Amino acid sequence: MENLSVIMDGKPKESARSSIGKIGEDIACDFLRSKGYTIIDRNYRRPWGELDIVSKKHGKFHFVEVKTVSCEINNDVTRETPPCYGHRPEDNVHRLKLKRISRVIQSYCADKKISDSEQIQLDIISIFLDVSKKTARIRRLKDIIIE
Repeated sequence: MENLSVIMDGKPKESARSSIGKIGEDIACDFLRSKGYTIIDRNYRRPWGELDIVSKKHGKFHFVEVKTVSCEINNDVTRETPPCYGHRPEDNVHRLKLKRISRVIQSYCADKKISDSEQIQLDIISIFLDVSKKTARIRRLKDIIIE
């Protein structure tokens, strides 16, 4: 796999992983906007975790976790390149990750004074990114249950 480190306008290099992640989050935001969502916040960080995207549609807050993988996309077939063999990107949102996300959502709601009566939802967006062809596929899982 080619190195995706970039230098932009004299800024320091980003790692390939963070560069791919940022591209994936940008694509997810564009996708959500095209579906009528308003992007409220991005990369809300706390020591115990981060929310990638906070969006809103029809009065409901959608907290979106984005998982991006680099892969080769051929017509209707997506062939994931290592280290992705054997699992889907959303599989990286495991039980412990969900627990951290839940805690950050609670912090966000407290900080932004979002009441318990307002509707909230957790979604996962998987981005399959073919860097060489500059194309992407998107898969969205809605209303993930947090225990």
